[in-house]
Amino acid sequence: MVFKTMLYPSFSNPWWLAVRFAFSVVFGLKRSFRQDSIYFISKLRPPLQILGADCIPTSGPVLITMNHYYRPGFRAWWLALGINSLVPADISWIMAAAWTFPNQFLGELRTTITQNVFRRIAYVYSLTTMPPMPPRPHETLARALAVRKVLDLIRSQSRAGFPPIIGLAPEGGDNLSGTLAMPASGVGRFIYHLDRSGLIIHPVGAYEQDGVFIVHFGQPYHLSISDGLSPDQRDTHVRTVVMQRIAFLLPDRLRGEFDQSEITG
Repeated sequence: MVFKTMLYPSFSNPWWLAVRFAFSVVFGLKRSFRQDSIYFISKLRPPLQILGADCIPTSGPVLITMNHYYRPGFRAWWLALGINSLVPADISWIMAAAWTFPNQFLGELRTTITQNVFRRIAYVYSLTTMPPMPPRPHETLARALAVRKVLDLIRSQSRAGFPPIIGLAPEGGDNLSGTLAMPASGVGRFIYHLDRSGLIIHPVGAYEQDGVFIVHFGQPYHLSISDGLSPDQRDTHVRTVVMQRIAFLLPDRLRGEFDQSEITG
């Protein structure tokens, strides 16, 4: 495992803010994810380290693609908190609609509970939920509706004069090895549609190193797709390019199958 001998930063969770957050979730009170992000990250020790600060997006239309960094004890929400504490706008994050527990005790019940909780969290922070990865056959319609909701959000915010900033972790879940993994089939097709909708892609790598939490912003880009690719080939191409761009922002130990790979487009 890549995290065996690492030192880790201290992530603070103030009890009083946790109580206020829980109150908001229970009673459906809106909160600013950016404001909460700034507060939580201000308590991080040692402080958050920023790389590529000149590439931080200040306005949309933007698609932020980040790695789904994992180690035991690290909570994935710190990835979004770290990024949104630096971007001067509330990011419209796409989050999993539930956690799944395949072949585990009371797995279906636990999934249902997280689905209900996550739906409330999404409302509080104006997030979009999408069925969890890997895709389950009975959620095909729900996934299509979530994609349509994101595209509708982009159009409505653009018409209102507020070009959106969308946030997405293409891997969609933890890779227990701690390294990058290829996103599930279909993710490339979704990102391709967002790119064609006018969003410029901003890659971000987030990770811990030498006891410091680091957020590394990379150069923005648009996809370059060769003519003649089938839909499946295009999906694979986009997934590969997006993960290569993220891998470039990570230390070698976290790049996984994208280690030393060249960006293809």
